[in-house]
Amino acid sequence: MAMLLKSLQLKRIANNVLLSQAFHQTLSSPSHSNSQCPPPPPSAPFTFHFDGPQHPPPPRFLELLKKVATFSSQEEVATKLDHSGFEANNDLICCAIWALREEWKPALVAFNWGGKSHCFDEKVCNLMIWVLGSHSKFSTAWCIIRDMHRSSLSTRLAMLIMIDRYAAANNSAKAIQTFNFMEKFRLTPDQEAFHFLLNALCRHGNVEEAEEFMLVNKKLFPLDTESFNIILNGWCNITCDVFEAKRVWREMSNYCITPDGISYSHMISCFSKTGNLFDSLRLYDQMKKRGWVPGIMVYNSLIYVLTRENCLKEAVKFVDKLKEEGLLPNSATFNSMIRPLCEAGKLAEARIILNEMAKENVSPTIETYHAFFEGTDYQGTLEFLRRMKGSGLSPNEDSFLLILAKFFKLKQPVNAVKIWMEMVAYGVVPSCMHYRTMVEGLVTCRWFIKAKDFYEEMISKGCLQDPKLNKLLENEALDIGDKPNNTKRVKSDKSVGILRAIRKNRKS
Repeated sequence: MAMLLKSLQLKRIANNVLLSQAFHQTLSSPSHSNSQCPPPPPSAPFTFHFDGPQHPPPPRFLELLKKVATFSSQEEVATKLDHSGFEANNDLICCAIWALREEWKPALVAFNWGGKSHCFDEKVCNLMIWVLGSHSKFSTAWCIIRDMHRSSLSTRLAMLIMIDRYAAANNSAKAIQTFNFMEKFRLTPDQEAFHFLLNALCRHGNVEEAEEFMLVNKKLFPLDTESFNIILNGWCNITCDVFEAKRVWREMSNYCITPDGISYSHMISCFSKTGNLFDSLRLYDQMKKRGWVPGIMVYNSLIYVLTRENCLKEAVKFVDKLKEEGLLPNSATFNSMIRPLCEAGKLAEARIILNEMAKENVSPTIETYHAFFEGTDYQGTLEFLRRMKGSGLSPNEDSFLLILAKFFKLKQPVNAVKIWMEMVAYGVVPSCMHYRTMVEGLVTCRWFIKAKDFYEEMISKGCLQDPKLNKLLENEALDIGDKPNNTKRVKSDKSVGILRAIRKNRKS
């Protein structure tokens, strides 16, 4: 990394050449203050042992399921499927449910039809319960669990799935009730299930409820380091509440629970995210003195907070240090430097780190490119879109949502419209969220005619009308009508369109 330090020093000397004042004005963005916390990464959905189909189900079968799902008569549904030429088996039914996981009704049709042919094993049932729970169809899911119990199938995983789906639906009371209900199905709510419940509650943001449940049940499930670590992870990495994390850390001492390496890792991560460099380094030293070996996550947290607090040289030294400890820097290590640099508008340094990343044979991730998207101008965005595609990571829906939001925040609707065309060229199908972002952003930038065109296209694509956008378009059109002098600044063809929109709104 010595060459990297030298490059950074040379960069500082040639700073005025590399970064013009106009470049800074366009690209720089304020970094988070110490009182703010970057949003936590999206929590992973509950996963069970289903890797997806080796051979996708026939498209004709999926279309048939979608069609018959609209029938009112169950007999008609069964007749149509029985005479379809398809033979029900576990693999076909399981793969069909997985393929239709975003549409619970046709998935349930496939499940019920498979049940008639005795395609009713734990794998199929658990998958169907997960799909129903993901769509908040809990009553139907409970019916399947009762059928499993009557058929002497194990319902343990099914109950855990229900706990996770209730937690995901922000219904912590039902998740806890399901845990307590396990005995009704001759299941023991053991320590493993207890930790699973705590994890599910914390993962979906119900950390306070998880902590309360842990303390209330300390006689049945004695307090231990693992339980406290789950709660710490919730406060540190999900809600990122430093005050609560410190309180739980003190509570561990009050209950004579000794923190382990994972405990220190969570706390250092929390301090790092909030820009608390002093406490991050203090806990790192304390961790080593007590015999715990810091892992790659600890080093990544320290590298992030050092970079964020303008100590890039020291952050690079920590990369060397983790190598001395026998660890290898990963993509998260370099992202921990690139992200805060891009947030602070230090694109030249971020590019140096990206080049060093390639030298270390570490591949950039989607998060790497997203960090650059937040900091670059239009041409830079196009460059990193091309680089992203060239690396085998095609830009996804989130990539373009991030870029569109950035340009509207910068009041650059022209670039936002250009990026919309790029999105289509990259094969990303605009979602309803993309359309809403465009309409709201264009209205904010006072591009009312273009906003109206996007809104009409949005409705034509099957997206539901948005009352907020309806009111926004109507209010802005009327506002222009009250101030006719504003229309003089618009080209004549746009003026005619705006006036037509005003008359149409007033008539309605």
